[in-house]
Amino acid sequence: MSTKSSFRPLPLSPGEGRGEGESPAHNAPSPYPRPRGEGSNAQIHRREMLRRAGCGFGMLAAAELLGTPRLAVAGNRAANPLVPAATDIAPRAKSCIFLYMPGGPSQIDLFDPKPEVTKHHGKPLPIAKPKLMHSKTTDLFGSLWKFDRHGESGLEVSRLLPYIATQADELCVIRSMVADNINHTGASLQMNTGEQAFSRPSLGSWVTYGLGSENQSLPGFVVIAPQPPFQGAPLWSSSFLPATYQGTWIQNLDQPISDLPAKPNDLAWQRQKLDALNQLNQEHLRHRPFEGELDARIASFELAFRMQMEAPEAFDMSQETSAIKAQYGLGDPATDIFGRQCLLARRLVERGVRFVQVYDTGHPDSTNTWDHHGGIPKGLPDRCRGIDKPVAGLLADLKQRGLLDETLVVWGGEFGRTPTREGVDGRGHHPFGFTMFLAGGGVKGGHVHGATDDFGWWAVKDKVHVHDLHATILHLMGLDHEHLTYRFGGRDFRLTDVYGNVVLGILA
Repeated sequence: MSTKSSFRPLPLSPGEGRGEGESPAHNAPSPYPRPRGEGSNAQIHRREMLRRAGCGFGMLAAAELLGTPRLAVAGNRAANPLVPAATDIAPRAKSCIFLYMPGGPSQIDLFDPKPEVTKHHGKPLPIAKPKLMHSKTTDLFGSLWKFDRHGESGLEVSRLLPYIATQADELCVIRSMVADNINHTGASLQMNTGEQAFSRPSLGSWVTYGLGSENQSLPGFVVIAPQPPFQGAPLWSSSFLPATYQGTWIQNLDQPISDLPAKPNDLAWQRQKLDALNQLNQEHLRHRPFEGELDARIASFELAFRMQMEAPEAFDMSQETSAIKAQYGLGDPATDIFGRQCLLARRLVERGVRFVQVYDTGHPDSTNTWDHHGGIPKGLPDRCRGIDKPVAGLLADLKQRGLLDETLVVWGGEFGRTPTREGVDGRGHHPFGFTMFLAGGGVKGGHVHGATDDFGWWAVKDKVHVHDLHATILHLMGLDHEHLTYRFGGRDFRLTDVYGNVVLGILA
């Protein structure tokens, strides 16, 4: 891939090109303005005339200085917003699979052993707690499960995850994650979009906006969740980015996309209808050149037609061998749902889908499946059993197919759990020092980054904020988080806002 500066659309200021009496509802103009051809009889309004006459030559000069490839890409992206774009830096990964555990996995029971907590089980926490907490917790609550060292790296993994432990040398475990919010609402938004309170584009939307996708017959960003997680669609929304970049939600694993199959003898007739519809849409768009949602709607019709040819095969897991299905845990009631989610994720990235987000929401009683305020002796082993074999199967399958080096796998939730007890046998919300792991895609395998204190409360070494994690994911995908911007409402927005540093210590 090219290492020239990535395409960064430079949309016009809100309101440009809008005539008197037209609705200001879409204050985020299309980042892919369409030049009117010679002889066009479309009305040119005052602002459009001034922009062309007064700034036209200056804009051409600026484009030359800043890099002409963005203009060429803009032209291509007007017709197909998912066309692959150049990258800022050499990418380590071509695609990303984010395995999201809603509710917050307990790091002290899975990847961050704390002998001091076990030693002082039942005693008060000897260090200060923060003034603001989600719920009251009492004494120290030592882990009920032992840890063992695995692989050549000797990485410590809980006995709750015996299958993932076999992939220890592929894991880059970050024990020093920190977030800003103690509630699921804000924390899940921040982990998925970078913002705690307001609607912002999701991580997957930013990635596909910056890079496009390698397969023009499948969506660039796919979300696989049997039930909507806590917060739902805002976690994969494109917000003010063009609608093309929002996640395509796959809920029914037996029929991922409704009405997808097409009869071969219908395709020619369908193509004629689509061409006629496109002509009408283009005429409608000609008078509204800055309506990004119209661009997205036109592109979606074309993508839907192409998907009828390729998507049925991509979503058809019956083609997999019995050995591969067993590797992911298909057929076992405990692992079947998440196993099929992970297997579908592999099939999609194998076919060029840029970003796949897999939410563990298949539990019948709750979609916040890792939120163990109580009942952790039973609830945590049940959840680990549900994802352990599928996650390990995914990593092993990617590796044996030669895809792990170019696929970044991320595992974790919005925060972790307290080392102190909530109620009888639960743990509270804990954004002050928790664990996530990455694998493949340019990160160090068999590596532990950062640390919490002896009692597992505060991240004390090499802290990694959510913004840092996002900056690092973009970096591994070939994007500079400070350059990936979009102008909306009079200012330039980016995934990491004004924060974030690439975590160089985890790069291979």
